[in-house]
Amino acid sequence: MSERRDQGGMVGSHLSGFMQEGAHILPIRVYYEDTDFSARVYHASYLRFMERGRTELLRAVEVAQSNLHASMDGLAFVVRKMNIDFLGGAVMDDVLTIVTRPKEMRGASMTLAQEVRRGDEVLVMADVMVAAVRRGRAVRIPDELRAALSTSR
Repeated sequence: MSERRDQGGMVGSHLSGFMQEGAHILPIRVYYEDTDFSARVYHASYLRFMERGRTELLRAVEVAQSNLHASMDGLAFVVRKMNIDFLGGAVMDDVLTIVTRPKEMRGASMTLAQEVRRGDEVLVMADVMVAAVRRGRAVRIPDELRAALSTSR
């Protein structure tokens, strides 16, 4: 059996993300459940991968979404808009890298630039606008999160 490895030689499902040059880097292994049953990654799986990247970016700046929700009266982030470009495809057992970086911060929303890479090859590019909401209404992004994401650039 051969295993696919990323350029750093990382293998396995124990991969964890890290910050690098203002971006969050999250390695993800492609499993059978991520495919369209022909070993190729199903397009909606990339959305899940990028969601994990956005969540891990917040954790990397020490802001857990569950803590925001619990301590700020139900604050949550929802995807408002996504512009996505599928440039290539991954297959089962690939190790992909999800790169997430803050691009623009507004009052109640922020845009994140995301890429899904296999080695140096960019497979998917997306700009994702998320909005902060509480009880279904847009609210200003908390200053602590705004500051944390600004210093990560």
